[in-house]
Amino acid sequence: MKEFELKYGCNPNQKPARIYMADGSELPIRILSGKPGYINFLDAFNSWQLVKELKNALGMPAATSFKHVSPTSAAVGTPMSAELKKACFVDDIEGLDGSPIALAYAKARGTDRLSSYGDWIALSEVCDAVTANLVKREVSDGIIAPGYTEEALEILKSKRKGTYNVVEIDADFVPDEKELKQVFGITFEQGRNNFKIDKDLLGKIVTENKELTEEAKIDLIIALITLKYTQSNSVCFAKGGQAIGVGAGQQSRIHCTRLAGSKADIWHLRQCEKVLNLPFLTSVGRPARDNAIDIYISDDYEDVLADGTWETLFSEKPEPLTREEKKAYLATIKGVALGSDAFFPFGDNIERAAKSGVSYIAEPGGSIRDDNVIETCNKFNMVMAFTGMRLFHH
Repeated sequence: MKEFELKYGCNPNQKPARIYMADGSELPIRILSGKPGYINFLDAFNSWQLVKELKNALGMPAATSFKHVSPTSAAVGTPMSAELKKACFVDDIEGLDGSPIALAYAKARGTDRLSSYGDWIALSEVCDAVTANLVKREVSDGIIAPGYTEEALEILKSKRKGTYNVVEIDADFVPDEKELKQVFGITFEQGRNNFKIDKDLLGKIVTENKELTEEAKIDLIIALITLKYTQSNSVCFAKGGQAIGVGAGQQSRIHCTRLAGSKADIWHLRQCEKVLNLPFLTSVGRPARDNAIDIYISDDYEDVLADGTWETLFSEKPEPLTREEKKAYLATIKGVALGSDAFFPFGDNIERAAKSGVSYIAEPGGSIRDDNVIETCNKFNMVMAFTGMRLFHH
């Protein structure tokens, strides 16, 4: 297949639309089901790069959940605790522990379920039946992977009345070193961002505390590679082999940090005892549970606990999760990693990060206020590495 005609571009009025290879060669993909659109392919090709790079950097199966050309999360296939499975709504998935790629997607999808609703999925490995069954029951636009088992493909083809988008990509495809795109009829050209992100990038530690654990290195690599494929400005929090908060596309870096930090806080609060044990009615589906949990955790909790409302969600009225309880729970969180796609211009970003349990930071450095940022890290006994490389993505 040398080209594929699309229904339209970003919006229905943008026609004609297609994808093709400029040199006339074959596209490095096969469409096994459905008819992906313009934005689907933008998500597919960006998300594939992310998981391929994560696998190469860490040697682990990787998955990501993408929405509007930015990841909601990315994760590697490490084991999940019983509490984590319950928080991700996957405690009932048979065979999950035996499938590293399913574990990776379970975490990626489960991190920010509100944002992942209707996601595009990328897997670094061949999709197996366990992963396909997990995907089948979620609201999703499509998936890209280097292959599918026969059983997995049949499961995915049955999704959305046979119209679910399933794309297979040639894992050995290497794109041209030069990238071109047009804006307002003007052609832009640049070299591809082939900058390699691995643990060697974390060698320049500039803080007093220099104890960077292996687990923290993995989380920082996940954060940095996630940022490489996130619309900038962006900040990413990571812990336990998964990105737990992504702040994307903000004009101010402190807003990136606040957004990512608030998402990380919500992720941690989803795992507290009160939330894990909310007495949902069996008739309440996962999307409705996601919305209810999000409101229950927020300061607007009365919206789901009001008389006439809670009865539609719960078998009995839950006690509120008070501000004091949330603050106390989050105060116990430590060991979170944070990556930034550009330098922090002020120490206020570090102050906000500390409120979300950040202990490890990787950022390019190079600000005229680096001394202030380092001093603030030292105040909280954080470990910070300067990578020397900006990771803007537009």
